[in-house]
Amino acid sequence: MKIQDHVVVSLNYKLSNHKTGEKIEETTAENPMVFLYGVGGIIPEFEENLRDKVAGDKFEFAITADNAYGLSNADMIAMIPQNVFHDENGNFDETMFTVGALIPMSDSDGNHLRGRIVEVNPEFVKMDFNHPLADTDLHFIGEIIAVRAATQDEIDHGHAHGPGGHQH
Repeated sequence: MKIQDHVVVSLNYKLSNHKTGEKIEETTAENPMVFLYGVGGIIPEFEENLRDKVAGDKFEFAITADNAYGLSNADMIAMIPQNVFHDENGNFDETMFTVGALIPMSDSDGNHLRGRIVEVNPEFVKMDFNHPLADTDLHFIGEIIAVRAATQDEIDHGHAHGPGGHQH
């Protein structure tokens, strides 16, 4: 079966920085990437590069930063008053809030965000809410493990179910 809209794809890949070769992540046989193709859940150009492939096909391609996780946006960097991070006793945990740490947060609309701490000073914590891979050209190399027709339930929910997929 070819990879087309509304099929469930299982694959393994190695992701690296296309410019530096630095490894970013890698799936395993025990934990492959499993997704419903064609519903917009992953990078569009990633999907385009997989279209019409079948189980056993190998792939290798690069995606520029602007077509992947985008370019850094200065508007996504915020100076947050340090007292926002104080515990119930008014203390600031300097071991938790260190430069480079990823901190889960939410905005005023309740949207969940992850910010990376860029700077800490006595008044503010400077946080970067750009995607961690913003400005990174990506290089994928991998293999298609399996392709199967999606169930109507998977199509209705917009994601894969079952072994290796999303469980309810």
